[in-house]
Amino acid sequence: MTIKVGIIGCGGIANGKHLPSLAQVADVEMVAFCDIVLERAEKAKKEYGDGEAKVYENYQELLADDSIEIIHVCTPNSSHAEISIAAMEAGKHVMCEKPMAKTAAEGRAMLEASKKTGMKLTIGYQNRFRTDSKYLHEICADGELGEIYLGKAKAIRRRAVPTWGVFLDEEAQGGGPLIDIGTHALDLTLWMMDNYKPKYAVGNAYHKLSQTKNAANAWGPWDPEKFTVEDSAFGFITMENGATIILESSWAINMRKAGEAQTTLCGTKGGADMDDGLYVNGEDRGLLYDRKVELETGGVDFYDGADSAPELLEAQSWIDAVKNDTEPVVKPEEALVVTEILEAIYQSSETGQPVFFD
Repeated sequence: MTIKVGIIGCGGIANGKHLPSLAQVADVEMVAFCDIVLERAEKAKKEYGDGEAKVYENYQELLADDSIEIIHVCTPNSSHAEISIAAMEAGKHVMCEKPMAKTAAEGRAMLEASKKTGMKLTIGYQNRFRTDSKYLHEICADGELGEIYLGKAKAIRRRAVPTWGVFLDEEAQGGGPLIDIGTHALDLTLWMMDNYKPKYAVGNAYHKLSQTKNAANAWGPWDPEKFTVEDSAFGFITMENGATIILESSWAINMRKAGEAQTTLCGTKGGADMDDGLYVNGEDRGLLYDRKVELETGGVDFYDGADSAPELLEAQSWIDAVKNDTEPVVKPEEALVVTEILEAIYQSSETGQPVFFD
């Protein structure tokens, strides 16, 4: 059974993740490509479509094609909700790139559209498909750490500000590193803890280094006048059951030790962290231990032991969920909680007050 897929947004995330991953999934045919810059859609068709694939500037025209079953939304955050909802109302299942939406209200509208139409909706949190993430999730699910009452979500870049596209545009993106990479770390932490009931959040977003001229940066100096989002943001979340989550995010900060999409977990029976590899710690027979988890596999002829890239596993899992009518790994209800918490941290930073959840 061939699944026909349409791509809306043919920029960086589409070319870096969605298009090459879908191209490796069996029984998937990318039949339509849409971008407000038509040349990008034409380039994507040339590389990933066939002679019959179509290109569009207007996503509504693409959605009118009844043969398309799945839409991948790879546009700026501000249009995630609008396009995803329209796609589901047109009878398409939707994979939307992270974060779910620019605002929590938009995320709730997306979830409601999924329930109303019966169309599947998932969000692109591919870090769940990393080998270390999958292994740690099994440990947590098996209760090896006990009750996890402290989680630390880390997404720290020392100097890696994305200077292209709309990354620095608050209106298009809704924020900077918190909503861009902090969202991955928070998703991982909530997933490991299996705790999606926040009570309140406080936080601060900073514009401390964004106005530096000719700054050292992985992708060259940024333009201070265009840097309208925060350069770092930090949050403290208390969950309904009393658990705590600390969230750290930055694109530019004077911190020596960086790390992205990492979590540290503390439970009543043991702990785990991803700071420099995956470690599990605990107590055994009156002694404390730290165990580094060696994630290499292999030993089978003609198999090198390397797991597939997480973005490929994400794409395969998503297509399988549509084919088999099963739940996607990343449920929209879970992604919505991530967006609600991020919004609360931004709001707390603006008001100086904690934000309570209903």
